[in-house]
Amino acid sequence: MIRKFRQDFNRQYRPELYSNLLASLERATGGPIEFRVAESPCFFSMELMEHIAAIGSELTRRLVDDPDYLWRSRAAIPDAYRMPEQSEHPHFMTADFGLVRTPQGELEPRLVELQAFPSIFAYQCLLAEAYRETYALDDGLDPFLGGHTENSFWRLFSRVILGDHDPENVVLSEVDPLHQKTLPDFRLTADRLGISIVDISELVKIEQAGGPPKLFRRDGHRLVPVHRIYNRAIVDELVRRNIQLPFDYREPIDVEWAGHPNWYFHISKFSLPFLHHPAVPPAVFLNEWLEGRERDRLPADRDLLILKPLFSFAGKGIQFAPSDEDLLSIPEPERGGYLLQERVQFEPVIDTPFGMTQAEIRILYLWPDGGDLDPVLSLIRLGRGKMMGVDHNRDQQWVGGSAAFCPPRAS
Repeated sequence: MIRKFRQDFNRQYRPELYSNLLASLERATGGPIEFRVAESPCFFSMELMEHIAAIGSELTRRLVDDPDYLWRSRAAIPDAYRMPEQSEHPHFMTADFGLVRTPQGELEPRLVELQAFPSIFAYQCLLAEAYRETYALDDGLDPFLGGHTENSFWRLFSRVILGDHDPENVVLSEVDPLHQKTLPDFRLTADRLGISIVDISELVKIEQAGGPPKLFRRDGHRLVPVHRIYNRAIVDELVRRNIQLPFDYREPIDVEWAGHPNWYFHISKFSLPFLHHPAVPPAVFLNEWLEGRERDRLPADRDLLILKPLFSFAGKGIQFAPSDEDLLSIPEPERGGYLLQERVQFEPVIDTPFGMTQAEIRILYLWPDGGDLDPVLSLIRLGRGKMMGVDHNRDQQWVGGSAAFCPPRAS
């Protein structure tokens, strides 16, 4: 938290500039932004951001390089969605951290969640630039990580999504994409890379003599072969909305996945009980805790615990300080699908006109085929409640999605 930049921004802030920010985002994305955008960017030291990014990288590699863990985590993939020909590593990673105050008074990061699934990479790049231009931020402030620039970010992002394929044969695939809140990100990605946005249920499967079936997208009356899919569809939503797909996840299909669906399950909340690290609050599967196992890993005070379903989106189903009645109300066969975890007590660190505000720091990583796991950007969520997601802070001000800027290191 760089006090000078924070104080300067607060002093110079004017509501009309925020209106200009929103208008510029809507012009650039071709429509409304349906999640709350924070009035302010955040200013953190590069040392802090690199430290957090390094922890996320270390934890990710622990999981990816552990064959025993990967074998066990296959059980988290529903049988109907366990896809063959899994890639060697995920192409996209996010690592969410909160900042906590230690008994010694120091601020330290604590992991909230790891997820091997894309975030709003393209939108976040736009948001950072919109903050810079709207508020005339210092040119020396850098929103990129890993030594990246805007140009190198887009080169790497394009490499991960397109692979070696013509953009005409690559699609961004999602459930009902035109009605998702992340549509602004989809549009930016598609426009920049020249790929099509496709509803996953509208792909066309055609059997091939002597080989696996192929997928196609419709372009008017023409069927265009799909060679690679930038996957934005999550199984949770497919199941919840009872989406009927034109292909079976379990069958071999002649297509590449930028973001193989299995990784969404491998590296997720499921991984938290397996990560023993100072930055990871302990977590235990609910069924094991109720059976008396691993209880010594968690505080006895229920106010310090949080109950999480393993696979849910945008914080659905999370419960703070669960009672015995809450825990036992979950049917026994479903208890292995929940975690009890020590709650991350976020320290409010962002000074705003509405009081000190908490920040959840999400590091966005790209991992190209034949390359290394690389942090590229961050996404900050500001909030003043128990839940940090933008959906949980929509009726407040100076909260919501933001971006982090780092000044140059002191010489």
